[in-house]
Amino acid sequence: MSTAAQSNVHRKGNGAAGTDDPLAQARPVFHQHAKEIQPYGTVLRYPIALDEKVRVESVDILNQVLVDTMTLRDLYKKHHWQVSGATFYQLHLLYDKHYGEQAELVDALAERIQTLGGISIAMAADVAELTMIPRPPRGREAVPVQLSRLLEAHEMLLLQIRRGAEKSEKLGDHGTNDLLVSQALRTNEMQVWFLSEHLVDAPLARA
Repeated sequence: MSTAAQSNVHRKGNGAAGTDDPLAQARPVFHQHAKEIQPYGTVLRYPIALDEKVRVESVDILNQVLVDTMTLRDLYKKHHWQVSGATFYQLHLLYDKHYGEQAELVDALAERIQTLGGISIAMAADVAELTMIPRPPRGREAVPVQLSRLLEAHEMLLLQIRRGAEKSEKLGDHGTNDLLVSQALRTNEMQVWFLSEHLVDAPLARA
């Protein structure tokens, strides 16, 4: 086939199946737009033996815990980057460890929401709009302030987790209750302990 004939083949059709374009099935189709396949706030019916009303309430509970967890996760990363002073090394590592644990919780919470047939919050703008945790300043803060800010965020999150666990138990959603108690609650309580001990005003060399 001549070069002109090959060029003519490439120009034919729009990449759809059924054309004589030899690249039709391999060519990416860009700039696609359509309606959402599931609007936010709705739940699909999966055969998991939970009523729709229960699943809707559980999804609402989990999404609030999710956005607060995402905010706390990112607060840890901010402090990980910006920490300074004599405890830099220890806190730099601790903040990153806690960040990783919060990131694991984010994934578990979002997947539970999807398992219930709901839609999980995902984008930063939505998180900023819905979170209960106050926004920190952009600049660097002293270590005691970082620790205090993290502890206050943990307490707000733990309050949501406890309320959600109690409500999900009453609803009979044992899977959500188990996630909130065995993973979210215990992880956050442990992190609170580790942070709190850094605020004890104890002497380093002499008692």
